[in-house]
Amino acid sequence: MNEAALTLEGWYALHDFRSINWTAWKAADDEERAGALEELHAFLQEWSNVEQVKNGSTAVYSVVGQKADFVFMHLRETLEDLNALENAFNKTTFAQYTTKSYSYVSVVELSNYLASGGGDPKANPEVMARLQPILPKSKYICFYPMNKKRELNDNWYMLSMDDRRALMRSHGLIGRSYAGKVKQIITGSVGLDDWEWGVTLFSDDALQFKKLVYEMRFDEVSARYGEFGSFYVGNLLDEQRFEEMLKL
Repeated sequence: MNEAALTLEGWYALHDFRSINWTAWKAADDEERAGALEELHAFLQEWSNVEQVKNGSTAVYSVVGQKADFVFMHLRETLEDLNALENAFNKTTFAQYTTKSYSYVSVVELSNYLASGGGDPKANPEVMARLQPILPKSKYICFYPMNKKRELNDNWYMLSMDDRRALMRSHGLIGRSYAGKVKQIITGSVGLDDWEWGVTLFSDDALQFKKLVYEMRFDEVSARYGEFGSFYVGNLLDEQRFEEMLKL
């Protein structure tokens, strides 16, 4: 049997995509909408407080296109924390004016494909910063799930560790060439959701998503072994922008 890649896991991740029921929102009276917004702001503040003490992180973005209206991306220490957070939000008045468009459950992951050095990696502050990241508040977000192929001669899992490591090293060089332009967070979802990984990109220039993903298409890891789900792209939402989006 081929050698499996070793992984380090950090915070659990939930991408919670929602659409607004505009008919219901417009039918509500001013008092109902004001109460719903007050609850929404309370939750945004609560999530910000969690981030301040570094017990997790949350990023909120609108979604461009018809797949959803907005997304909450949450990082928390445990699945129980994510479950409690999700259930608490679902009980709010504001949540009653939303429908669930899509969700993705995963965990922040680092693999040993590009590992170097010895010792306990979790004793390294840089490693821990990658396993428990504070989500960037860049202008734009791009999220997509992906798999590695398991098809006849194009079966990633039948390659040797040396071959996979060499391919990932080449693949990683492309990503590193976008350092300072794109922040990438990889979350593993094997056994947790329908795909194997989730890729979340953050940037202050949305065109960098197109350039990065397109360039990676020519790398063998993507061109031969990559399978991709739907892409979601959006704009940063702070409390003020969220309220403006909901204003009638």
